Amino acid sequence: MTETLAPRSRKVKILATLGPATSSPAMIRKLMLAGADAFRINMSHGDQKQKAKLVDHIRALEKEFKRPTTILFDLQGPKLRVGHFEGGRTMLEKGERFMLDQDEASGSCGRVQLPHPELFESIRPGTNILIDDGKVRLKVVEADASRIITEVRVGGMVSDNKGVNVPDVVVPIPALTEKDRDDLQFALDQRADWIALSFVQRPEDVAEARALIGDRAALLAKIEKPAAIDRLNDIVALADAVMVARGDLGVELPPEQVPPMQNRIVATARQFGKPVVVATQMLESMVTSPTPTRAEVSDVATAIYDGADAVMLSAESATGQYPCEAVQMMDRIATSVERDPSYQARIHFTQTRLEATTADALAGSARQIVTTISATAMVCYTSSGATARRIARERPPVPLLAMSPSQVTARRMGLLWGVHAVHSRDVSSFEEMVEKGKRMALRHNIAKGGDRIVLMAGVPFGTAGSTNVLHVVRLIGDELERYQTAQASARK
Repeated sequence: MTETLAPRSRKVKILATLGPATSSPAMIRKLMLAGADAFRINMSHGDQKQKAKLVDHIRALEKEFKRPTTILFDLQGPKLRVGHFEGGRTMLEKGERFMLDQDEASGSCGRVQLPHPELFESIRPGTNILIDDGKVRLKVVEADASRIITEVRVGGMVSDNKGVNVPDVVVPIPALTEKDRDDLQFALDQRADWIALSFVQRPEDVAEARALIGDRAALLAKIEKPAAIDRLNDIVALADAVMVARGDLGVELPPEQVPPMQNRIVATARQFGKPVVVATQMLESMVTSPTPTRAEVSDVATAIYDGADAVMLSAESATGQYPCEAVQMMDRIATSVERDPSYQARIHFTQTRLEATTADALAGSARQIVTTISATAMVCYTSSGATARRIARERPPVPLLAMSPSQVTARRMGLLWGVHAVHSRDVSSFEEMVEKGKRMALRHNIAKGGDRIVLMAGVPFGTAGSTNVLHVVRLIGDELERYQTAQASARK
């Protein structure tokens, strides 16, 4: 028997990563029922055949629940790694010299291959080199086109193929590897809703991906490199959404700099009216524990208070022992935060700027009208999703039901704050718009008899970018009764 997925009572969205612990239809179904709004497919692990099965499972559940469901494909991006060591590993002692070169011979405690020749042109004396997520730290003493001589500042054990981070330079490597290009084409063939681009350093990285993707998917830029922070506004302007990818960001920045950087990225995305996802280690202890730490709960709450559109689970839902409990916990945290009387004031600490357009003016006015007349919900009609994004940017205090004749658009809206997307045929007249808006508000239980709702749409109908109508209606008791009668007749 199909269980009904009612609109979420919270505004922030939950993005859950799928993996070995959650690859079956039954587990994905449990995640949806637990509160997951969108699913991340990580292309760093597994093969394309496995990923295709995940897409099939999600789309089957989407059809069952009759709810547009968002799929995000996360590209791996370049991975900088050291070569091999004799015996598989070595110990680097603090204060000793250690050389990185291009010799393929097995490494030792004095040297190892760095199989990325392009790096040798960029690294200068004084550059920091981090190995194994920053567990081992090197400072460059000398560098030329064939070797990099460093001093070990923080020692430790280093084994084969450990990752390398170079936070002080723009690494002259494109964000898309050959693997990424192949995975990108696969994701587009699978009709991905969103593509997450890793290793973004410059706006040009986003532009390159955009040229390959076109309008076949929305593009999310992961902010995980310090170099990206220097060009943040340009990157956000080109992307459809951004992610605060705190994994690599936390490796390449001192830990104490990550929280203010997260706040800055969230605020910048909101000012541009672009969705922003906060990710990595949000409920990390729930990989092995049925409950999170108090600090993790506060971390998730902070992202929600800052106004993030979505919060993401990584290992917690992909490989953890308690994936459903992690989703349920995130749902409970979000619900609790959004019920806080101070929540609305806090999410408006970030000032969002309206563009000099009719659509923006109406979106800004709609939030004020909702508050003034104590409306229960908002309903908008959107072909491209732009109207819903404009309204979501204003963070209205009521649910937003966004109806679109495009299934692609309805799916992409799954990362938008406060939006309950519905795939529905378009309307052809003002009267039909009003009647359908009222009917759908009742059907999706976001309003009842006696409530006021605010409608937004564009005339002529079906034309993208034409939002120019704002209308307030009251649902009368007769309408509710007529709708319930019609529903009962349909079931018979």
